Amino acid sequence: MTGLPTAVRTHLAALRMLLLLTVITGIVYPLAVTGVAQAFLGHTANGSLIRDDGRVVGSGRIGQSFDLPKRNPGDPDEAPRPDPKWFQPRYSAGAYDPLRSGASNLGPNNPSLTGTIKERKAAIAAFDGVRPEDVPADAVTASGSGLDPDISTAYAHEQVYRVARARGLTPAAVRDLVAANTHGRVLGFLGEPYVNVVQLNLALSRTA
Repeated sequence: MTGLPTAVRTHLAALRMLLLLTVITGIVYPLAVTGVAQAFLGHTANGSLIRDDGRVVGSGRIGQSFDLPKRNPGDPDEAPRPDPKWFQPRYSAGAYDPLRSGASNLGPNNPSLTGTIKERKAAIAAFDGVRPEDVPADAVTASGSGLDPDISTAYAHEQVYRVARARGLTPAAVRDLVAANTHGRVLGFLGEPYVNVVQLNLALSRTA
């Protein structure tokens, strides 16, 4: 090695360092992080999967649509019809497809957005049997990711009577389900209470 030209020795040293760092950052570090995640945060690291009798029915991190079957399954342009028996999530610009995650990117004063929100508010009010002014803001707007599974407690309670009627349950029983599936503020003071629609509908499916 001592008889090698300086340039060759420099390149060999760089190659050894490259191999060492590749092993550390490409193998050792990822395995260590994965091990710690599985040991202490396994549920979250594996996608916060929600299971029903051992079968995966969704993720606590990704919303789902709860719609009626299509009248014409072969028609890709047929508008979805929300199922009145289920609590409905927020709107999703990508129809809750993780590959289409994102927002509409329309500003709050964009005429297209304001017109769409007005139409959504009227449709939700008619669907839930409430006044348009009683429809919460999160019911007519999508989250930044378009995949948010959570809704406000106000939107959950606004849907209680419609779900109760559709399932033949008492409003009090449905309201108790909402309360049981309401998450409080983070650390007791950050954010607002919320309801995970996927978890709430799973609890609903077990009652009737």
